[in-house]
Amino acid sequence: MHVLVTGAAGFLGGALVRRLLASGHRVRGLARGALPPPPWGDALEWVRGDVTQAPTLGPALSGVDVVFHLAGIRRAPVRSAFFAVNAEGTRNVCDASWRSGVRRLVLAGSLAAVGPSRPERPHVEGDALQPEEWYGESKAEAERIAFQPRGNLEVTVARPPRILGPADRENLVFFKLIRRGLRLSIGGGPRPLSVVDVDDVVDFLLLLAERPEAVGEAFFCPGPETTTLEDIQDRGAAALGLHPRTLRVSPRVLQALAGLADVVSRTTARHLPLNRKLAKQLLAPAWTCSGEKAAARLGWRPRVPLQDSIARSATWYQAEGWL
Repeated sequence: MHVLVTGAAGFLGGALVRRLLASGHRVRGLARGALPPPPWGDALEWVRGDVTQAPTLGPALSGVDVVFHLAGIRRAPVRSAFFAVNAEGTRNVCDASWRSGVRRLVLAGSLAAVGPSRPERPHVEGDALQPEEWYGESKAEAERIAFQPRGNLEVTVARPPRILGPADRENLVFFKLIRRGLRLSIGGGPRPLSVVDVDDVVDFLLLLAERPEAVGEAFFCPGPETTTLEDIQDRGAAALGLHPRTLRVSPRVLQALAGLADVVSRTTARHLPLNRKLAKQLLAPAWTCSGEKAAARLGWRPRVPLQDSIARSATWYQAEGWL
């Protein structure tokens, strides 16, 4: 198939592009500014375009069968920035895909669109969208926009939880803490988390692009184990051969530090690792979801054990000098 990947230069996008090219598909990547260096040689076609600028999307979509819409932002100092990219950007991509005759659009959504779960009950797809922070609100709105009818355009949504794997920056901060001899423990826990390996998410996205049962549906895609932030750090420390000391932080202190970090971000235009969004996510009672619908309707099950995913991340971070 001939595909366009928005967000092709990102963590998940890069993993998806590698798999598509290895499978012999024609792949086009959307680049907002200067064209990125070609890590895949001439096999990947880069086209300039910006999801927030609808007129720029037409050339990128010419002749495309399937769009994987992964472009988005996870950090921003103001709510409007999330909605401009994650929600209105999705509207622009969906509208342009319909006008260009695209067969199917696969949207990378998020567990954050549904909001935190309860420790004793993971979210299922029938639960209402009840996000509790700006990023989740923008991803919930992106889903609503994507599922609006547009002629023959088929739409399906993947809602992964926290994604782990080589080249991931979202969880890098915790590995850096471990490297510095610290293990973060937040008061009031434990707080269960669903996580998933990037390769498992790629498998799932490819399945959504082909299966007729996926059309018009959203699916969670958690990994094989539920974990906690502390457990992830413990496994990361073991993979790195380190024995960090525990730094215990109260919820009130974490919220204060996050507020201060947001002030710095707004005044310096630097997106710091800590922010109110991350603090609110870390303090939620649970972030868990069920993969039963994906298993029952599509036959999908995650393959990568949590320990392997964390070890792969740690090894990659070290090899690339990120730690």
